[in-house]
Amino acid sequence: MLKKTSHFMREANFIGGSWVGADSGAMIDVVNPATRQTIGTVPKCGRTETRRAIEAAEEAFHSWKKTSANDRAKLLRKLHDAIMDNQEALAELLVMEQGKPLAEARGEVGMSAAYVLWYAEEGRRTYGDVVPSPWADRRILVTKEPVGVIGAITPWNFPSSMLARKLGPALAAGCTAVAKPASQTPYSGLAWGVLAEEAGFPAGVVNIVTGSASEIGDELTENPLVRKITFTGSTEVGKTLIRKSAGTVKKVSMELGGNAPFLVFDDADVERAVEGAVAAKYRNSGQTCVCTNRFFVQEGVYDRFVEKLVEATERLKVGSGLEEGTQQGPLIDEKAVEKVEELVADAAEKGGKVVAGGKRHALGGTFFEPTVIAEASPEMRFMQEEIFGPVSPIFRFNDEEEAVRLANDTAFGLACYFYTADLGRAFRVMEGLRYGLIGVNEGIITTVEAPFGGLKESGLGKEGGHQGIEDYLDTKYVCIGGLGL
Repeated sequence: MLKKTSHFMREANFIGGSWVGADSGAMIDVVNPATRQTIGTVPKCGRTETRRAIEAAEEAFHSWKKTSANDRAKLLRKLHDAIMDNQEALAELLVMEQGKPLAEARGEVGMSAAYVLWYAEEGRRTYGDVVPSPWADRRILVTKEPVGVIGAITPWNFPSSMLARKLGPALAAGCTAVAKPASQTPYSGLAWGVLAEEAGFPAGVVNIVTGSASEIGDELTENPLVRKITFTGSTEVGKTLIRKSAGTVKKVSMELGGNAPFLVFDDADVERAVEGAVAAKYRNSGQTCVCTNRFFVQEGVYDRFVEKLVEATERLKVGSGLEEGTQQGPLIDEKAVEKVEELVADAAEKGGKVVAGGKRHALGGTFFEPTVIAEASPEMRFMQEEIFGPVSPIFRFNDEEEAVRLANDTAFGLACYFYTADLGRAFRVMEGLRYGLIGVNEGIITTVEAPFGGLKESGLGKEGGHQGIEDYLDTKYVCIGGLGL
């Protein structure tokens, strides 16, 4: 391990500006999914430690909210620079605990820094209004203020950038934070404590707690000092957090599960569609909330698309994320592999044809072959279930109306993609799809400048864009009377 990487690999929690362990002394093992070896441990904290972190954040909020937007922006720019100065070390740490290829990890760390820089500027633009008054002797002001302490719960698949999307706007708005990274990938979350400390953020503004998801989550949702919960993860857990947050009527932002369709019409550039398909499906071994879950290909180009996708899939290099040229790493754990195996078996039983991959990789462990399944049908489980693995089921469709209907046939509505050369079709399909993010002739569309978030059971609120800071602000109306005008 590089010396600079070990600097960020903290086996302690960051609470109130101090690095501390769990009261019980209990620890959680962190396992490298590529080697299945334990790389370290982190504290197994619970309610008590989380409550202390919340109280530290509340104390810090009273002074942090009074800092100017410009001063907060300066600190955020320092944080951005600290991330980029250590991009390689942070990327290596991310690969060790998450498994994705180093090139992807570098990109994620760079994206993390980009979110911080974006919100350094957006924090200076949280404008209010002066509203024309209906009364001659009164004036009406509308102002924006930080909501207070926020609780951020992040997943293992993008352990750095998911935290950036939450901490960036929260800190820019003048909020303080208690963050709980996933237990599989805690070091990339704890690294934010190191970075915040080195960038000069006051003690208590950023707090990072690892440990029991249920205990930490319960304290964050039930403690009245926390005024907002922001979560990225499964719809099931998101619904639980919404219910538990209702008791104290907190704001909630939820970026939840997806079931992304990828439509290819007869008039599409098939080569371009295949290129987009590989990017949209196999990035992070298919373990992303916006990755393609269902391919729908029109009859006229179906066979050619399947053939080209199989060729591209079989060229992918599978291996440890730290090895040169690796394009697909391992799945996060054994449970993830077993689910993928179940879905492939279900498809085969129901008439699906495994035309590439389909089984565990020869490397063993949690490596799984990039897989393509032709002749997929709506009865198969992945029509409704999120795969979260490197499997591409390909359905046929006849016409545009059927394609949109099949694409929308899900409780989810996060991301979708479609390929066509017809401008009119592009607008019809775009307007017909019930999704929060739509890629037209593109397979990778996320950027800090645009709002990220789903419809239906895929979530509430937006991250990124100028919209991403709104959920960290309260709107206050002030009527000033007695002006004697």
